[in-house]
Amino acid sequence: MASSRRYAELHLHLEGCIDEEILREIAPQLDSSLVASQMRFESFPGFLDSFKFAVMQFREPEHFRLLARRAFARAASQGVVYAEVIHSAGVCLKRGLDAKAIAEALIDEGRNAPLEIRWIFDAVRQFGEEHIYETARFAVGFQGTDVVGFGVGGDEASNPATALKRGFQLAKEQGLKLTPHAGETTNSQNVLEVLRLGADRIGHGIRSVDDPELVAELAQRQIPLEISLTSNVLTGAVKSYESHPVRVLHDAGVPIILNTDDPGFFDTTMDREFAHAQGLGFTAAELEQIRLNGFRFAFCPTPLA
Repeated sequence: MASSRRYAELHLHLEGCIDEEILREIAPQLDSSLVASQMRFESFPGFLDSFKFAVMQFREPEHFRLLARRAFARAASQGVVYAEVIHSAGVCLKRGLDAKAIAEALIDEGRNAPLEIRWIFDAVRQFGEEHIYETARFAVGFQGTDVVGFGVGGDEASNPATALKRGFQLAKEQGLKLTPHAGETTNSQNVLEVLRLGADRIGHGIRSVDDPELVAELAQRQIPLEISLTSNVLTGAVKSYESHPVRVLHDAGVPIILNTDDPGFFDTTMDREFAHAQGLGFTAAELEQIRLNGFRFAFCPTPLA
């Protein structure tokens, strides 16, 4: 059933839209029982393993184009009218794929999508400083062609925030916005460090709650947190929806944006994320403000709200 709300989603991984159906369409030679077992996980490291297994099946620009087409159709049917989609450009570079052809195919597919699409190209933190810089350099080569941001995901604990500095500086100087993952599975210090490096939004950022001064700064500067409730529960970043700190962060004045993150792996939609937030006590007026935050804090101003 189509959603009655219109959403802007700002934290949506393209590769996180892979599900068993799409995976078998791309790689029909894979045994279905293998696919099912590899797509199951019970922790954040397990999720990263599942994510890696799925992404490794995608090799050609047309594979990525098909994924984008399927993902955009689903998002549009679920009420999403604007999305800033995170593409793992750094993984493509690391794998030696034709990253440029893949990016061009995705940009083209986005321009023909049934919703408005902008792109955030993403590096992988555990691959190190040089990889992050090279991915930033790759991303800025597409600045002005629907690529609006640069991000860094992966294992937060693998490298210090200083590994992000050169890549962030380059991206920022060339006009890209910065939206790193931080404070998802580590600590508030990680959020503080990327904030000092110039982050415009924070992917997840939930451990900010452990540092009242950081929370006050996020609120004062109106730095949004891209919150994904189902993701945080299923990866074990929090123990339950009830223990999620989103309510505390919101009440402290931190701008909250709700997102699905990796809907192919987490079997969620924007409607479901808002329903979970309602279950945490958010009022209809508060949920409407959170919905509007998706449009307010988009890197590309849009009148679609």
